[in-house]
Amino acid sequence: MAMDASSPLVLLAAAAAVLVAAALRWVLHAGRPSRRGAARLPPGSTGLPLIGETLRLISAYKTPNPEPFIDARVARHGGVFTTHVFGERTVFSADPAFNRLLLAAEGRAVDSSYPSSIATLLGAHSLLLTRGAAHKRLHSLTLTRLGRPASPPLLAHIDRLVLATMRQWEPAATVRLLDEAKKITFNLTVKQLVSIEPGPWTESVRREYVKLIDGFFSIPFPFAHLLPFTTYGQALKARKKVAGALREVIRKRMDEKVANADVIVEDEEKREKKDMVEELLEAEGGSFSEEEMVDFCLSLLVAGYETTSVLMTLAVKFLTETPTALAQLKEEHDNIRAIKGKKQALEWSDYKSMPFTQCVINETLRVANLISGVFRRANTDIHFKDYTIPKGCKIFASFRAVHLNNEHYENARTFDPWRWQSKNKLQSAVGANLFTPFGGGPRLCPGYELARVVVSVFLHHLVTRFSWEEAEEDRLVFFPTTRTLKGYPINLKRRSDSVF
Repeated sequence: MAMDASSPLVLLAAAAAVLVAAALRWVLHAGRPSRRGAARLPPGSTGLPLIGETLRLISAYKTPNPEPFIDARVARHGGVFTTHVFGERTVFSADPAFNRLLLAAEGRAVDSSYPSSIATLLGAHSLLLTRGAAHKRLHSLTLTRLGRPASPPLLAHIDRLVLATMRQWEPAATVRLLDEAKKITFNLTVKQLVSIEPGPWTESVRREYVKLIDGFFSIPFPFAHLLPFTTYGQALKARKKVAGALREVIRKRMDEKVANADVIVEDEEKREKKDMVEELLEAEGGSFSEEEMVDFCLSLLVAGYETTSVLMTLAVKFLTETPTALAQLKEEHDNIRAIKGKKQALEWSDYKSMPFTQCVINETLRVANLISGVFRRANTDIHFKDYTIPKGCKIFASFRAVHLNNEHYENARTFDPWRWQSKNKLQSAVGANLFTPFGGGPRLCPGYELARVVVSVFLHHLVTRFSWEEAEEDRLVFFPTTRTLKGYPINLKRRSDSVF
């Protein structure tokens, strides 16, 4: 996911925006007596006047090794400390117990909190931003549609889609793996949402979607819709186009539903809905508004498009850098293919016969930390250990800090998929409390199992049909999101025994 702060000038603009926001907050609250003067916040540093430690944080996370930013503060202050980033005081947690508390307390002691740019671009009715009963019903619907990857039609479609993408690769070609992975995840998500196959419609929407996502971490200038030359202005324009395309599909389906209202379908309740739009049209007696359906579908496209494609790409990168792991993975999948034959599609039993593949996925999630953590806002005073976090305070629960802590994982910063084979604490309740790549609590990612299936199918067809090597050196960065700088270009060579 790109961001215009990659240039020095925009970085300065971002810093200026943070400075202005912080100054306004200071002016509005200066001189007011604190109602919680007795509260003891976790120790820490607020950094530079007004801008706090924002620039230090951004600078650290734009490198392949951002850990020193966290390590130094944990060593000095402990696993829960106070800092000042993005214009306000923030309690930063590298403590797994406190992180779990925050995840479980969603909707009660804390609520999710995101930058205004994300909120505007996703829409008020998106899964990410809704709260309480509204979030519960949307989360339940998402689980119904995306939480059942064992469904034969869904698994068959994933298999076909991956193979269709790979057939377009020349027998010897250079591809940017992240771009190819994004085609797969975008087309898969579109199919699940609106039942449209890859083609001109999906490609035109995908091009606009890239611009929309670029705006998530850009500066939300006032009247940005009048400034189309800015990243945020372009994102707003793209959002309007994507929403328009989805709205057109939804309106057509609503008209079809009205036209077919008198048609009696046998076992209507038991019939599997063909996509998410149909789920929404039928749910709760058709009570979802058009705008709610548009926002919801738009936000699911983000979830399906970005994180799974990066997971696919980084799994390949880490395997390429760990030849013994790649060799073991190839052996696992060659054995599956030998039993099935060259052309037979994968089935659920095949997916369940990929134990080392799951180790690779777990370790990629742990090392890469596609979701570095989550922001929450305290709804009430929160007491933890000897500290009191006051109502209204922003809190960041860092998954990355836990996953890469040597106290929790041996040689934590080394890619070691074999660690997941051992019957140690990683397989126990203790391990489950440490490992939170998909979040937790009421906001646990509803598509986490689907993501695992997509990556497993992709790796299966890649290693049984191709060999490859890095085309050029590429490196990881972690701001504004986890990604490789160049999209991980590789030189592919089709295996002589591969059949499409």
